[in-house]
Amino acid sequence: MKRIPLNVLLHEIRACTICAPVLPHAPRPIVAASESARVLIIGQAPGARVHASGVPWSDASGARLRTWLDLDDATFYDDTKVALVPMGFCFPGRGASGDLPPRPECAAHWHQDLLAQMRSVQLTLLIGQYAQRFGLGEACGATLTDTLLRWRDFSPKIIPLPHPSPRNIAWFKRNPWFEVDVLPTLRERVAQALSASA
Repeated sequence: MKRIPLNVLLHEIRACTICAPVLPHAPRPIVAASESARVLIIGQAPGARVHASGVPWSDASGARLRTWLDLDDATFYDDTKVALVPMGFCFPGRGASGDLPPRPECAAHWHQDLLAQMRSVQLTLLIGQYAQRFGLGEACGATLTDTLLRWRDFSPKIIPLPHPSPRNIAWFKRNPWFEVDVLPTLRERVAQALSASA
């Protein structure tokens, strides 16, 4: 089967309406990618602020994530360097205790073709349980903490991360090892990936 050029595929993703019947709003798929991207960030799904702005990670979670990675906005949003691919491309709506889970249709329909064309990726960051289940399969732990405690097992190509949401402040306080042990290595590997030859 002939491979669809990445620019065409991205255009099709951004025009996707697969989930329209079940979303509480009009679809607005949000993704940033290129064939030259060295770092791939797979997150959950856009939140309400990102849905409104159309810019991935343009919220408090994104600000913390950029601090974790030690990247300025210009580098983070340069899709020739960093690809931002959520598990669900559209904001799924709110539930009783926060945003609903990413819609499963996106990964099933789009991710295989999309990720197959990103052959320059040196480092993949899996943010949250949905991304980790997708990226690690059976190697994913029973809980997010179980997976994160084994973060070295997946190196040097993959680093699982907690979601940087303000809702996770309690987790960060209970797990100070994350900032001490993981973040220095994370920043080092991001810098190495961005400086590596494609």
